[in-house]
Amino acid sequence: MILMSGSNYNHVYWDFPYQPETYNFRQAMNRAGYATLVADRLGNGDSSKPPALTLTAQTTADALHVMVQAMRHGLVGNAPFTKVVTAGHSLTSSTSMMEALGNHDVDGIILTGYSHTLSVPDVLGVISTYHPAIEEPEFVGRGYDSSYLVARAGTRAANFYGVGYDPQVVALDEATKEAFSLTEYPDGLLTTLPGESSLLNIPVLLVDGGRDRLACGPGFGICTDSATLQAAENPYFTPAAKLRTFVLPDSGHAINLAPNTGDYRAVVIDWMKSVTG
Repeated sequence: MILMSGSNYNHVYWDFPYQPETYNFRQAMNRAGYATLVADRLGNGDSSKPPALTLTAQTTADALHVMVQAMRHGLVGNAPFTKVVTAGHSLTSSTSMMEALGNHDVDGIILTGYSHTLSVPDVLGVISTYHPAIEEPEFVGRGYDSSYLVARAGTRAANFYGVGYDPQVVALDEATKEAFSLTEYPDGLLTTLPGESSLLNIPVLLVDGGRDRLACGPGFGICTDSATLQAAENPYFTPAAKLRTFVLPDSGHAINLAPNTGDYRAVVIDWMKSVTG
């Protein structure tokens, strides 16, 4: 499984160090028997920091393709993997789809924090909380130019969490938040329009939080429950995608960091068995 976080996050999102038995997705997949590669996007985390305005969703999709091929051919002495699944969050759900459509070299994709019914006012509201990363001391001297953005301090709970979250999780999330470029959004958002998803011919698991202000549409309408999300998303996929959906109750956009995230991981593991054995 290749795990890549969306904007505002880096590898910590998948490999969360606080109470890992509850919040660490990577460890849960490893315990279930699946190898994982947790990767940072270009301009993100431990990856290099090119000029922000050169970054696009396609850039990330191209890099993801290199990773997929590396896994299939064996990397750093490991034997080749015969099955490869990509998992994205928000923006990287789109880039995972772009990689799959462009290269046809993965066995399934997991889309989280994604839908075809975005709440545009909420998306714009979250974007309004962004400002240049270099205005915050911890980002100075780390290779970011003035076009890299980050969410303002104190906005993450409202932006990315639902109800009942652990304040210590939000505090660590704030301490490890990530910079990104708005130029990654335009081509990434194209996958939320009708058309591209209908070309997928591999299994798809789509997961949203029940209180995701970005992906659940006005009033969280399409995320009432898993059946409602399935009905809303089915028209955008063909039977070849074998679409399966799941709504994690009370969770916001950061599904991995909800207190009940274990329920979502159980669904992922069950779906993985159907895809890879």
